[in-house]
Amino acid sequence: MDLLASEWIKTRSIRTTWILAAGTVLVTVVVSLLGISGLAADWQADLPADFDPTGVSFKGILVGQILVATLGAQAFTSEYATGQIVTSLTIAPRRAVLLVTKLTVAALVALATAVLTVGCSLGASQAALAAAGLPTADLTEADSVRAVVCAVGYLVLTAVLGVALGALTRSSSGALAVVVTVALLVPALAPGLPGALGDLAGTYWPTTAGQASYTTTGTGPLAGPGGLAVMAVCTLWTTLAAHLTLRTRDA
Repeated sequence: MDLLASEWIKTRSIRTTWILAAGTVLVTVVVSLLGISGLAADWQADLPADFDPTGVSFKGILVGQILVATLGAQAFTSEYATGQIVTSLTIAPRRAVLLVTKLTVAALVALATAVLTVGCSLGASQAALAAAGLPTADLTEADSVRAVVCAVGYLVLTAVLGVALGALTRSSSGALAVVVTVALLVPALAPGLPGALGDLAGTYWPTTAGQASYTTTGTGPLAGPGGLAVMAVCTLWTTLAAHLTLRTRDA
């Protein structure tokens, strides 16, 4: 418990923690609203058959995930940057315990951030849809509730993935580069890959699968919790790699 309290004190005392948390909320809401305002006229003229008033509220997560992953990564990168990691490893020589503690604190901060992000983005987006005379989400439906829960879960997993990447790269810029590649670059390039390779990357790539979990009209094999499960497995393997790296590398 002392180590957990120590990690929480370190996390809350870093100003960047709260900047990234607030930035995640703000960027996600703004990007979601921009997406709605940019397409509202087209939707009013010809509403797509697969229009998803719940999923469209979370379009901003595509950008917000970068910030929440960075929030997770700084659990390690900030200490490597200042040399504080030496003190942390001296206090907690069992590196698995240190990793689990950092993961726990980062996940809790990310959970609070994710709930606020998803709630604000959903509320603002639904208000924008209603103002434009477009269909809004029915939050009494099971699919809508599932999408909201999966959106929160996706952001928390992204933060946990960020912690693992921070431990692996030991660098904020390095972790950010990996996050951008995993979350944005590969999904953008996947449709251009030939044949089955493109289909595989476009469906089973972890972030793509995770993003499919918070839609209500998806019909692919990973629509719903299945997509989040793929993201969770990827996060688990990355965390195990981080654990192995911490055990075999010097501070």
